[in-house]
Amino acid sequence: MPHTLTRHRDIQNWVIDRQGIPAITVLRNGFGEERAQLRLRFAQRAMPTPQDEQDATSPCSWSAWLAELDRQQLALKIDGADDCELVERSLAN
Repeated sequence: MPHTLTRHRDIQNWVIDRQGIPAITVLRNGFGEERAQLRLRFAQRAMPTPQDEQDATSPCSWSAWLAELDRQQLALKIDGADDCELVERSLAN
């Protein structure tokens, strides 16, 4: 049954338990403005990343990743034992 994690400790523990690390991709729009897109990298799989964004994805610290998660008001939706996706917190409640 799907459930959503919003607490930092719960998110970090869930990802670490599955041998995952946080990462951030910097995307630029047509005006050159940058925005951060959060990613999770796992030893055996990764959240889908288009090929042209893979090179721009960099591992980052948990504190930076969680700060960006809060800034973007996102939560981690868990579906099954190992499936996850980032969703808007407003949709999680």
